[in-house]
Amino acid sequence: MITPRTRQANAALCALIILQLIMLGALFAQSAPHPPATIPLFGIAPFLAAALSVAAGAIITGPLDTTTGRVLSVLAALMALLSYGPQKYLDAQFALIWPAVITGQIAAVALIVLAGSAALGHSKSGPA
Repeated sequence: MITPRTRQANAALCALIILQLIMLGALFAQSAPHPPATIPLFGIAPFLAAALSVAAGAIITGPLDTTTGRVLSVLAALMALLSYGPQKYLDAQFALIWPAVITGQIAAVALIVLAGSAALGHSKSGPA
């Protein structure tokens, strides 16, 4: 049976997946506003593919049920914050992208809090 907290984590992961898929689609279509194709560290499309894979992996393994699921959930949140983090408040296109930025931040924070809470709960009750 899926707990309410697991449903919340799955919902946050799905929100990040949808945001990143739309971002990837905008990049491929070159419809404004779209992310740059590359940043100094890497290309955006391969990074989004990795972020989407991590988020899907978290859902499949159970985002709060196992250490692997919790680690993947937090990693998915941190990867999303590269695209939707507080640095976006300084972006020249912020007026156009703020709904995605705020949604991504809420989903990422929710995932980190849920995973942290689940990890603390598991450590008090013993190994999973």
